[in-house]
Amino acid sequence: MVGCVIVKDGKIVGEGFHPKAGQPHGEVFALRDAGDLAENATAYVSLEPCNHYGRTPPCTEALIKAKVKKVVVGMVDPNPIVASKGLDKLRDAGINVTVGVEEELCKRLNEAYIHQMLIGKPFLTLRYSLSVNGNVLDRLGEGVTEAGGYYSQLLQEHDAVILSSTLLIDKLSIPASQEPGAKQPLLITTARNPSPLTRIPALSTEETANVIIFTDKEMDIGDKTAQQGIETVVLDQLNLNAILEYCKRQGFCSVLLDLRGNFGDLEELLKESIEQNLLQKIVMEILPIWGGSDSDNENLQVAIKSLDRGLKVKNLQPIISDKKIVLEGYL
Repeated sequence: MVGCVIVKDGKIVGEGFHPKAGQPHGEVFALRDAGDLAENATAYVSLEPCNHYGRTPPCTEALIKAKVKKVVVGMVDPNPIVASKGLDKLRDAGINVTVGVEEELCKRLNEAYIHQMLIGKPFLTLRYSLSVNGNVLDRLGEGVTEAGGYYSQLLQEHDAVILSSTLLIDKLSIPASQEPGAKQPLLITTARNPSPLTRIPALSTEETANVIIFTDKEMDIGDKTAQQGIETVVLDQLNLNAILEYCKRQGFCSVLLDLRGNFGDLEELLKESIEQNLLQKIVMEILPIWGGSDSDNENLQVAIKSLDRGLKVKNLQPIISDKKIVLEGYL
C-alpha cells in the first residue's frame, strides 16, 4: 500500500495511491495528476520507488523522466529485488533523496507485506471479545460490523479469515466487510475427522463467497454448495502451519484468526499460534458486559488461561468509544 504526494512551492500539485496489484503505483498516479508541475518538485512517497519491471514499469524511471528535484521516502522496500536499488537509481540521476521520514507509520501501513517478505509466512492477527471481567464472549460490539467499524475494516485489511465452523456451517453466516469497494477476504474453516455422512449445507444467502474448508478426510459438499464458491482442501496434517502455507501459495500476506461462534474447534490452532511464534498481532474488543464466558466456549476460556508461556505485548494502542474499547498490540 503506497501513497505519493507531489509538492511544489509549498503547495500540493499531485496525489496518488496504489489501488491494487497490477495497476500503476502511487508515484505514477501522482505524477499524472501533477503533469508539468512535477518538474523541480518534491515527491513524498511512503515506500521506496520500485526499480524493476514487474507488472508495471519502474517508478524510478517515471520520477526521473518527470524531472522531480527531490524524493522523500518513508521506508526502504524489504523486497530483495528492490531494497535500496530504487534509491540508488534516483541518486545516480542527480535527484536529492531523503529516507526514513515517518518510518514507523509507513511500516505499520505495510506490516503484513513486510512480514511476508522477511519471514516468508503470512502476518497472523488474533481477534476476540472480552467482558469487562475478563471472560471470552461470542459477540461483537454495536456498530463494529458497519462501514467504518473496526471489524468491517479488519475484514477489508486481511486476505483471509479463519472462523469457527459453527459460524459458517451451523449458523450459515458469512461475515463481510462493509467498506466501500472492499475486496472480501477468503473465509477459512476446519473440519477434523468428519464422518462419511457429514455434508456441508448450502448457505442460506443470495451472496456468494469464497470459502475453504480444511479437513483431514474427504467431505461431500454437494453441487449447490460448490456453486456458491465453497470448496474443501484435504491435508495430511490439519494444523495452522499447513493452513498458513496454503495461504502463502495463494499470494496472501495477512490472515485473521477470529474467535467467533462456538470456537472450541479453533482451540488447537490458537495453541499453535502462540507456542510456535506464528502470531504477530492481537486485536481485543472489551464490551461493557459483566458476566461469565458463553457456555459453549468454556473449554476455550480454560485453554487460553492454561497457556503457560509468558508473552509481552508491545505498542498497545486503544480505540475508545462509549460502547466498547478495542486494544491492538504486537507480539
